[in-house]
Amino acid sequence: MSSLPPQALIVSHGQPSDPAPAEAALKVLASKVAAHLPGWNVQSATLAAEGRLEEVMDTLSPGALIYPMFMANGWFVTSALPKRLGQAPVTVVDPLGVDPSLPDLAAQTLEAATQDAGWSLTQTTVLLAAHGSGRSRKPAQMAQGFADAISARLKVAEIRVGFVEEAPFVDQAAMGCGTRSICLPLFACPGFHTTQDVPEALEKAGFTGVLLPVLGEAHGVPRLIADRMQDHRSLAETR
Repeated sequence: MSSLPPQALIVSHGQPSDPAPAEAALKVLASKVAAHLPGWNVQSATLAAEGRLEEVMDTLSPGALIYPMFMANGWFVTSALPKRLGQAPVTVVDPLGVDPSLPDLAAQTLEAATQDAGWSLTQTTVLLAAHGSGRSRKPAQMAQGFADAISARLKVAEIRVGFVEEAPFVDQAAMGCGTRSICLPLFACPGFHTTQDVPEALEKAGFTGVLLPVLGEAHGVPRLIADRMQDHRSLAETR
């Protein structure tokens, strides 16, 4: 058996126009995940930072886990990432967005937000702001499935879904939400869409509710990722 510590690499899209901030933020997340995995070597890399992924890949041993910090098994996870990984002997796990524990975490986040605002759930409208895609139906299907999962967990007044890159757009979905509304961006990492596109769309719609940080920054996400890594490690050791 190898004496090397378990290895994991968290990968996100990053920000092509300005790679450094996203790289730094992902490094912070990796350190938080590592805090739940004593003895592990947890690194990070964005696809947008030129050469960064390949640089880290050169340090990984066979069997290392690759964790996609994405919300869907879309083009980046199923095509762009595998192409960059090549024939490396690593294991790519499911992305954050399809983790079966994520809807519970999102529901807890929304419930806490309503309590902080002093609202009851049954009087609160939830708006999920998602990316969407002009090339694939998977992101939209993921978002709608997520809305259904939250609806099964929380008895809120209404759940709406709006997209950045396809209809119904965020501004359309946000129209008439009312003052007791919470917008949760269904994004794994913050970036241009969540710092500019979503806020601008909400302003255009006259949204006066609460805008939360992206779901990938919610309390509990580092533990969720660490648990999934440990699950894969334990499964591999039993084979």
